[in-house]
Amino acid sequence: MPDFFQNGVVATLHDLGRRPTEELEQDLKGWSATCPMTLVLPCLVDDLDAPAMARMVEQLAAVPYLDEVVVGLDRADVDGFARARRTFDRLGSHHRILWNDGPRLTAIRDELSAHGLPTGPPGKGRNVWSCLGYSTATGRGGLVALHDADVRDYDRSLPARLLHPLARPTSRFGFAKGYYHRASRGDGGAGGDGSGGPPRMFGRVTRLFVTPLVRAMSTTFGPTGYLDYLDSFRYPLAGECAMTADVAANLRIPSDWGLELGVLAEVHRHLPTSRICQVDVADGYDHKHRDLSADDPDHGLHRMSADIAKAIYRRLAIGGTVLTAEGFRSLEAAYDRTALDLLDRYEADAAFNGLAYDRHGEEAAIEVFARSIVRAGDEFLEDPLESAFLPNWTRIRSELPDLPDRLVEAVAADNDGTVRWR
Repeated sequence: MPDFFQNGVVATLHDLGRRPTEELEQDLKGWSATCPMTLVLPCLVDDLDAPAMARMVEQLAAVPYLDEVVVGLDRADVDGFARARRTFDRLGSHHRILWNDGPRLTAIRDELSAHGLPTGPPGKGRNVWSCLGYSTATGRGGLVALHDADVRDYDRSLPARLLHPLARPTSRFGFAKGYYHRASRGDGGAGGDGSGGPPRMFGRVTRLFVTPLVRAMSTTFGPTGYLDYLDSFRYPLAGECAMTADVAANLRIPSDWGLELGVLAEVHRHLPTSRICQVDVADGYDHKHRDLSADDPDHGLHRMSADIAKAIYRRLAIGGTVLTAEGFRSLEAAYDRTALDLLDRYEADAAFNGLAYDRHGEEAAIEVFARSIVRAGDEFLEDPLESAFLPNWTRIRSELPDLPDRLVEAVAADNDGTVRWR
């Protein structure tokens, strides 16, 4: 049975009995006349061919309350963009595809860079940044929800649960973060990854890195309000969230793997914790899993963990925490002990739920993550003023007042016209 326990400094909204999705959607439909809602869906062109995408489009086509679905499309040539248009055509007139690699949006990013507003490397961060910029520029979204495009067991209740706490007329919340558990279906191979054998517990970066790292930081550097805030989230790396349009316009989006924690840091900077909540959005959640890349610090979860650590270091430094090389070595030791102490709990939880548990693999991941702590610390100390954040759209409109409107026009031209490479 679900619990109703409240801990930490942000409100937790639980699934206490699985209220029917239709009831949530009926509420949202009624509120949408005065509170228009947009869904942002960042994806890669390769996602178009996955079974998860077909299911997602089928589910979203039945959603009655969304004003617009904004799809951010990365790594697509002209044929890929045409394929995306066919894929999402089922959503009808209330959708737009941002062809991020197309000539029109490339020209807009080049113009921003020429004005000292760099848009960073390609990736999910820049994709989300572009979509939020488009959404705020149209003025069509009083609320903006965001979720990934590779959810294998997708259900349209997910955006409804993200948006409902914010859309309720008497709500004070300005930001909602989704949470869930991560486990594979295990219906086809010994890996427990959907190819057979017993299902496995996933969510390694959250379970084995972020949670013990945040707690080790409190031990090493002393407790702070920000660390207490991070430790309140059940799944801080979830890609699913919703926010008001004014929050979206003022977010500085990280351009690296620190996206989710960077967004949480920005939300903490803009909103009191009383206006932030986390929402139980799914019975389970299964999407593609990244390799650990133990021997390659520039790829996979190895790279992700270092970027996440730097994102937290930057936020602590802004708050006045003094960070040193010696401190990072102490942090590594504290993290290692904290992470290893959690393994007994995870192993017992997996056994209780009939999940396969690879104790050796979990310990190997902790070793890789521990190395990332010092590596990230060295990179931070080498350039503590380095900013991985993209400029927010309020600043862009201040510098180039007509650019957001031209972004809307460019997206409309891509979606409505015959697209050719220049």
